[in-house]
Amino acid sequence: MSQRRLYQFTLSGHSHRAKLMLHLLGLDCEYVDVDLKGGAHKRPDYLALNAFGQVPVLVDGDAVIPDSNAILVYLANRYDASGRWLPRDPLAQAQVQRWLSAAAGPLAFGAAAARIATLFGAPTDMERAHQLANGLFAVMEQELGRRPWLAGDAPTIADVALYSYTAHAPEGGVSLTPYPNVTAWLGRITELPGFVAMPASPVAAA
Repeated sequence: MSQRRLYQFTLSGHSHRAKLMLHLLGLDCEYVDVDLKGGAHKRPDYLALNAFGQVPVLVDGDAVIPDSNAILVYLANRYDASGRWLPRDPLAQAQVQRWLSAAAGPLAFGAAAARIATLFGAPTDMERAHQLANGLFAVMEQELGRRPWLAGDAPTIADVALYSYTAHAPEGGVSLTPYPNVTAWLGRITELPGFVAMPASPVAAA
């Protein structure tokens, strides 16, 4: 059994970005599905791992890391000695952090929120969610027209953080057709060694 466990929900983009990073780094991991519908994330044993009651949580030996972006930072610092995924240079690292903030802001409240509302009926201002999604994708489209990756000329955790909910934005009614540079960037991520896809929602496919 691996000393590393990721508590996840398969259809969660937050969970997927952590899983994707583990695969890109070639790290063995045990994946533990959390029964969100059954309320497992609100039980004392799970709240001991993440007091916010959210997925994912990474347990790596004695280390417990909640929050998907925190997991990306941890994995890059812990297992990527080259500094490829999280550059050591302060300016380059700040450029990565900018996109982690976007993942926790307009992506989470835009494309991710619209998808959750569509798939699971969560109460959401869909007009506002679509506005945020398209605003973010417009910025990404412009910047990806100047360089192949969000934070420079090589992939970083910035790209991992933005990938899952961008790729699955159509499940929330947000079209990617107006954003060819974003679509090409998604394709480049799928070609990275170790890439693993997030399953399409069976609700969206129905």
